Amino acid sequence: MSDIMSYLFKTNAIRFCEENKPFWYTSGKIGPYFINTHFVYGSEKDATTLLSFIDEALSNKLTLPGKVFKKVLKQYEENEVYHNVIETMKQYILENINIQDVDYISGGERRDWFFSNILAYLLDKPHISIYKDLSTVVSDSKFENTLELKDITGKKVLHIADLVTVASSYLRAWIPAIENLGGKLACSCVVVDRMQGGRKKLEENGVKFLSLVNVDDTLFETANKTGIINKNQLEMLKNYFKNPDETMKQFLINHPEFLENSLKADEKTAKRAKLLIDGNLYGLN
Repeated sequence: MSDIMSYLFKTNAIRFCEENKPFWYTSGKIGPYFINTHFVYGSEKDATTLLSFIDEALSNKLTLPGKVFKKVLKQYEENEVYHNVIETMKQYILENINIQDVDYISGGERRDWFFSNILAYLLDKPHISIYKDLSTVVSDSKFENTLELKDITGKKVLHIADLVTVASSYLRAWIPAIENLGGKLACSCVVVDRMQGGRKKLEENGVKFLSLVNVDDTLFETANKTGIINKNQLEMLKNYFKNPDETMKQFLINHPEFLENSLKADEKTAKRAKLLIDGNLYGLN
């Protein structure tokens, strides 16, 4: 999967922070890397354009899948990076799952659709679009017809996603949505596993789990060898992978100016810094 790793770097889908300047996450915590898997759609610009298109089309759940499919099919035919990522994903699925046992492919709102729609077409399976409110629609593999979905009792589903972290979206929405229809989310394939416990939770729920790239020491060392990060950054990443909270707590203790400067920065950064302090997220108070 080295090609996929190189595409993650090439498209800035994985970004590493500058030395002593960790990223602020929405939760109010901080960390040394950021992942936007959907950038392997070709570029950040291409991915952002498709996301905006999806947002505009969300008002009609029945017409949205066909509209998104036309976009991703065109990109698959024209963009080398995206084409190769999808082909690698398809081959990996065929090598590790008996596709004859799969009745449907599903993808959840919104970034999953960058990958699930085109793979349903290539693997010739009907596609279930799962919305955040747990409503579902089903499209034929060519996305020519889309209908509301009521019942798939006894059917097995392969869920395609951009990445998994702690599997919260699966447990909150994707698995219940399929179970509400009488089906079973039997397996899942993602581009990136952030290696933060999601795989274990899914396997505990009876889901066979596949990932093309794991965010671990191998990825960090590759980034170091190719000159994307230096040795100090590599050390922080490795420590963060072993114990994220303790590593970031120690960073804040060693660099008190980071939090002080963040509170005086732009509104978004200041808000996240306040979340960290008010929530005592690293036990510093």
